[in-house]
Amino acid sequence: MTLLESLKQYTIVVADTGDIDAINRHRPQDATTNPSLLYHAAQMPAYRHLVEEAAEQASELGGSQEQMAEEFIDQLFVLFGSEILKVIPGRVSTEVAASLSFDRSGTVAKARKLISLYQKKSVPRERILIKIASTWEGIQAANELEQEGIHCNLTLLFSFAQAAACAEAGVTLISPFVGRIYDWYKKEAGGKEIPADQDPGVASVTRIYSYYKKYGYKTQVMGASFRTVNQIVRLAGCDLLTISPDLLDKLEQTEGVVDRTLDPGAAHTSKDERLRLSEKAFRWMHNEDAMATEKLAEGIRKFNSDAQKLQEYALSQVAEKVG
Repeated sequence: MTLLESLKQYTIVVADTGDIDAINRHRPQDATTNPSLLYHAAQMPAYRHLVEEAAEQASELGGSQEQMAEEFIDQLFVLFGSEILKVIPGRVSTEVAASLSFDRSGTVAKARKLISLYQKKSVPRERILIKIASTWEGIQAANELEQEGIHCNLTLLFSFAQAAACAEAGVTLISPFVGRIYDWYKKEAGGKEIPADQDPGVASVTRIYSYYKKYGYKTQVMGASFRTVNQIVRLAGCDLLTISPDLLDKLEQTEGVVDRTLDPGAAHTSKDERLRLSEKAFRWMHNEDAMATEKLAEGIRKFNSDAQKLQEYALSQVAEKVG
């Protein structure tokens, strides 16, 4: 048995890529995408037809170059998402622009637009997760969307305050970033490697998982942003884990058995009291976590930078089509 086969006994495996061939190869349940992954996938000759179709749809819409570029990106996300759904049995996560991270109404409007584009392709909303940054505004937008039957994946999650607020908001899924948490603490320690049994990213996901199960929240936990196979196997039993193709390859090429480490039956060991945070309490609690404050801000900037690359690419494709 391979580590990947063993892991799949306890955890839903998700592919963190826009490369449909890689998804097909690893046979995950779900898949996640973001602007950076789609930008790289869009450069591949195999997906040129999707780029052409998105540019065609955008040019037909008309308007300013910026409006057509935005339409191109929306269409591209949905075209890739629809193709991905042909090769997986589960759901695909499609991201709302990072520039909307502090805009509740803008996030809601963009999510509705993406869902409507999927529905035009006969993709039911149950198979889509709208990916939103775990800011206060993002969490409130997700709460509104969930009540409309639009399911959300709250990303860039680093603090316990974010996790508690997401659970109370009834979001479908959260994505705590294991590797980026580890990176911050490693840097703080002067660049020294942290022992595997003291990994702060793994500890964060373990704490959130136990808290959710103890209090019966339906929100699922999907560990994300892994640096090593060791981080992945230490979270066996987590509801879902989203894994890059290179780490999926390593799991598939390594013989072995993974022991379950996260189990709902052991959740009573959580010492955390149940939290119902107001906006003021959320902002203060999140602010008190230096790592989370830094990594959330950095993550939004990085996702926005990736989106700008996609925007420039979109402008070039639309100009080519219109010109």
